[in-house]
Amino acid sequence: MGQDRGKYDFYIGLGLAISSSIFIGGSFILKKKGLLRLARKGSMRAGQGGHAYLKECLWWAGLLSMGAGEAANFAAYAFAPATLVTPLGALSVLVSAVLSSYFLTERLNLHGKLGCLLSILGSTTMVIHAPQEEEISSLEDMAKKLVDPGFILFATVVIIVALIFIFVVGPRHGQTNILVYITICSVIGALSVSCVKGLGIAIKEAIGGKSVARNPLAWILLFALVACVSTQINYLNKALDIFNTSLVTPIYYVFFTTSVLTCSAILFKEWGHMGTDDVIGTLSGFLTIIVGIFLLHAFKDVSVSLATLAVSIRKEERAANGTAAHSTYELLHNESTEDMEDREMGLPFESVSRRNGAMTSSLDH
Repeated sequence: MGQDRGKYDFYIGLGLAISSSIFIGGSFILKKKGLLRLARKGSMRAGQGGHAYLKECLWWAGLLSMGAGEAANFAAYAFAPATLVTPLGALSVLVSAVLSSYFLTERLNLHGKLGCLLSILGSTTMVIHAPQEEEISSLEDMAKKLVDPGFILFATVVIIVALIFIFVVGPRHGQTNILVYITICSVIGALSVSCVKGLGIAIKEAIGGKSVARNPLAWILLFALVACVSTQINYLNKALDIFNTSLVTPIYYVFFTTSVLTCSAILFKEWGHMGTDDVIGTLSGFLTIIVGIFLLHAFKDVSVSLATLAVSIRKEERAANGTAAHSTYELLHNESTEDMEDREMGLPFESVSRRNGAMTSSLDH
């Protein structure tokens, strides 16, 4: 019965994780559609500091979809291990890329499709080898983790980097560099995930009958989560408004996952319990995702598909054959020309030598 119950919980967690990716991937499309509708109306765009999207129904639908996805993702952790749930967030990249090609007319070329495939393969590898975090059963354990010097240093660096990007780098390069706003969302996202983890523990304690409302840490985590999520929403909207959705989503996933893995490793000391093969597998999976993201970003303006690839290969073969024939013709033509020039230049000297020889022989006679 225990094994059957474990399998049942596993499949529930898997279903919740997949549905979370679908909701989150679709939320990007709904938000983008809402922002485009506002742009057609002439409202101040989010990338320019406007907040007219708060009056747009599609944007709110996207926000609710993302909330449903996050809720499903949160519930998935109650049934399935984190090593399964966390990397499956890459599915939202695929969902967003496919939906954007249908509903936003944002074409995904061959490199982009290969990039999505590599992202999924890398995520699968991370599912198999992902690290296990330490068990934290109470807010007291969470409080001890949060005051660890390593995590305090990490949180300080994250806040400083976020402030620099918000007040210095963002106003100068946010409109032209896709990484600026995504970096802000990602580094703040690492702290928001830590807050979610702590609040999840608080909810479990509340269900168990403990008085959580009197614990100041629960309120601190709640207010910190609200601040982090508000910052993420604001700058993610700016990135979506300015840049292509099929690029924002996967790049945000890579940066966000990097921040979360780093934060989890520092906060929960999970890498210390991993074997060498799991460390190599996790890093390999993550590098595979990065390669996939590079294909999506570096070749986004190249119009390449399987049909155009086959045509270009045939053209190259014809060009190569034509060049070879042309080179052979030029070689033969050059050789014949050189022979003619040699003969033309050689005739006078031969005739002079013959005449001299004839003159010499006649003189001898």
